[in-house]
Amino acid sequence: MTNGFHQGGHWRNWVGNQSCITRYRGEPTSETELCDMVRQATSQGLNVRCVGSGHSFTPVAITSGLLLSLSQMKGVRHIDREARRVSVSAGTTINELGRVLKDNGLSMVNQGDIDSQALAGALTTGTHGTGSTLGNLASSIVGMKLVQPNGGVLTVDESNQDLLRASRVSLGTLGVISEITLQLMDSYNLHEKIWREDFDACMEMHDELAASHRHFSFFWCPTEQSRHCYCLPDTAATSKSGKTTDVCEMKTMDITDRPPMETEFEKIAFSSEIYPIVYVANFHELEYAVPVAYGKQAVIEVRKLMLEKYPECIYPIEYRFTAGDNAWMSPFFEQDSVTVSVSGEPGTDYWPYLRDVDAILRGFGSRPHWGKLHFLTGDDVSDIYPKAEEFRALRRRLDPQGFYLNDHLTQLFK
Repeated sequence: MTNGFHQGGHWRNWVGNQSCITRYRGEPTSETELCDMVRQATSQGLNVRCVGSGHSFTPVAITSGLLLSLSQMKGVRHIDREARRVSVSAGTTINELGRVLKDNGLSMVNQGDIDSQALAGALTTGTHGTGSTLGNLASSIVGMKLVQPNGGVLTVDESNQDLLRASRVSLGTLGVISEITLQLMDSYNLHEKIWREDFDACMEMHDELAASHRHFSFFWCPTEQSRHCYCLPDTAATSKSGKTTDVCEMKTMDITDRPPMETEFEKIAFSSEIYPIVYVANFHELEYAVPVAYGKQAVIEVRKLMLEKYPECIYPIEYRFTAGDNAWMSPFFEQDSVTVSVSGEPGTDYWPYLRDVDAILRGFGSRPHWGKLHFLTGDDVSDIYPKAEEFRALRRRLDPQGFYLNDHLTQLFK
């Protein structure tokens, strides 16, 4: 160990498509240790990046300097039951927080369909669930603590709205997050229903389902094998047509007062026990937030591309809704959206396919999820994010030497 750091070595993300050789590794157990490690690293001229659970498909965590893990900084710091707020250490995973909230009669406003990510990494890359009236997870952030390059701590709260809106989706470029404060709701159960529809039938009921349910989403599966790629349950018995190809695996979820229950295609349980599904790490994903008015057109065009030009690309399209928010670098900044995601198969050359999908989705004025594969340049960021220059100016003021950047982030935000 050197200066509190472990010798580095090889790091890879959860699906193995991003890796780096880093000089040092650090696993602080407290904010004080985190501040010391950052200060020591920057005094040596080392870049610093922080990794949560490694769930990003992009090179956001990569560094040849100091790679920090906050896996030893976990747990709820404070619960304000009256205000329905919680302050939690940044390395706490979403599922760990959910269990604590259940015991305290509280729930997160919304969640995504993976819950094993560390809160800081998931929220500040723009992670979301589904729901046409619900913002992404970062929209619930009402405060955080950011460790600055000199080891000091910058407190972000509602007294400085610009700083809060910039920090919510900042990819770790404004400081290493040590603590996050979230706005919550009273505890609630969700009633989940899943079934199968033909694609055309799904498009016909699309608007009604989005308007009449708190959560509506679907996976479009081009082949019978497709649902196995994401471990989706077999809903064939619920299909009106009996088709097994070119079908949509549908899901709605609504808050209910009914007690917990479970059948093959229906379930009621505590909110954080309903949201997540199980994925095997066998895919590399691209996901863009499409303005909601173009959602159906976008998925129709991507489906056509897959069926006609790339029939070998059989991973499902995932389709979800997210309300607009005011975080400067959020994919959903002032834009109600649907997210359309596709995946490439590891070990294959999927770049031509993803580039063609990118061209379709960007044609609708879409913005990518920062933690998933995309092809943006710095000029693209300037074009599609109205607050890009203000964000970059703030980043330069807080970290003028770029200690919290890497090659990937430099081209986007320097």
